[in-house]
Amino acid sequence: MDVRPTGPVPHRWAEAIDWSPQIAYALGLMATDGNLATGRSQLSLLSKDLEQVEMLRRCLRLNSRIFRVGSSTGSLYKVQWRDLILYDWFLSVGLTPAKSRTLGPLTVPDKLYADFFRGCIDGDGCVLVYTDRHHATKNPSYVYERLYMSLVSASYSFLEWVRASTEKLVGVSGAVHKSTGKSRRPIWALRYAKRESLRLLDWMYYGPDIPCLTRKRLKAEKFLSPS
Repeated sequence: MDVRPTGPVPHRWAEAIDWSPQIAYALGLMATDGNLATGRSQLSLLSKDLEQVEMLRRCLRLNSRIFRVGSSTGSLYKVQWRDLILYDWFLSVGLTPAKSRTLGPLTVPDKLYADFFRGCIDGDGCVLVYTDRHHATKNPSYVYERLYMSLVSASYSFLEWVRASTEKLVGVSGAVHKSTGKSRRPIWALRYAKRESLRLLDWMYYGPDIPCLTRKRLKAEKFLSPS
């Protein structure tokens, strides 16, 4: 599959890259699901979600094609491009090649941190909503709607920075846990309980036209405060 952008060809980046909600969101996606090739100006994003790849391309005004590639878990979508200016800018704010275990704190302006955080959640995060009927056999009224948000990473340092930064700006503490999985290498998960998740959802979905994944926003819609 080869998905080409429609409409006029977007302009390339100027000499400097200015912060914006789109740039901050794209940084969140690249910090979680993206890749910077070692020693080169090549960047890429691989995902099972076509909308995620299209959103990155839109936020960065890329004209690169999206390819469909096979994997052991099924078909994936990939965008790959070269841009030395953007590559160096990502390095300057803290992204690293082979970042899965080397990623640490990033340089993100406070006023755009919500966009960055939303990009991380759309990358390797989860908004989980489910009905808990575990105690319904004891009493039919013991049925609860559960909500929690989480973000996973192989880098404890990165997740702890996200946790501390979010606590500073939103006042929710969260907790980082070692996540169980098939991998021998540890994977870490930052989790927020329902009350904290409610505050985070209102904060990160602050407007109708912000970049985000539709399926995750739809999960959040019922919990957002009326405008």
